[in-house]
Amino acid sequence: MSKNRDNSIIATASENSISDVSDMQRVTLKQLRKMAGLTQADFSETMGVGQDTISRLEKRHDMLLSTISHYVESLGGRVDVVATFPNRQAIVLDCLEEGSASTKKNRPPDTSKKV
Repeated sequence: MSKNRDNSIIATASENSISDVSDMQRVTLKQLRKMAGLTQADFSETMGVGQDTISRLEKRHDMLLSTISHYVESLGGRVDVVATFPNRQAIVLDCLEEGSASTKKNRPPDTSKKV
């Protein structure tokens, strides 16, 4: 995989419509932070880490889903892992389930209202 693909986040305008992942905007963690109008120093305070940690995260090519999730949630977003297959509709994997051992300590409580 390319460097850009490894460190990309898939963003979608609608939470409930994942029809074709290839049409979604792809951005790096650094681009995502900049879209939020934050410097590394500002964001490091939000995440409770040093600026050097943010710099290292944004340069990494391989990281845990829980790390990506914590980063995105600190920006006010949510991570959904989407699997795509030839000739099939894309599906969202339920691997960042609330309360799981790998994400429980890194995920803030879900304050969204579920319908």
